[in-house]
Amino acid sequence: MSDIQEFKGSNGTVVVTPTKVILKYGKFLGSGKGEKEIRIKSITSIQLKKPKLMAGYIQFAFSGSSDTKGRSTFDAAKDENTIMCNNAKQFEGFEKAKALIEEYQDALESGSSTPSSTDADELKKFAELRDQGVITEEEFNAKKKQILGI
Repeated sequence: MSDIQEFKGSNGTVVVTPTKVILKYGKFLGSGKGEKEIRIKSITSIQLKKPKLMAGYIQFAFSGSSDTKGRSTFDAAKDENTIMCNNAKQFEGFEKAKALIEEYQDALESGSSTPSSTDADELKKFAELRDQGVITEEEFNAKKKQILGI
């Protein structure tokens, strides 16, 4: 089994790796925002809603994100931490994604997973890019916050 798995929704794709989740946004309802990375260890909850009369979704909460529990499907559709689904097959994929993420979280907590690079290594890499002028100070600080989960 590959370390990278993709789960397609109606407005984007959830990509799961052992250390991060990547939300790739589609063009649905003008949400073509590119993509967003969330470190597995910073995810605090994953909310699933099964599609019925309204669309379903998978939604991520993490350190520093706004709490979205109890909001409507319409609110969820506008949230950048949400990928929507329209059918049972997509929802089953989201259930698998949630289980896989929780498995990776457990592995990270128990120390049995060996990520390819540590947070310090990533910070060093981005600091070098900043020092070389490849990225700005603002981009470096944004990446630093993302890596540290703050």
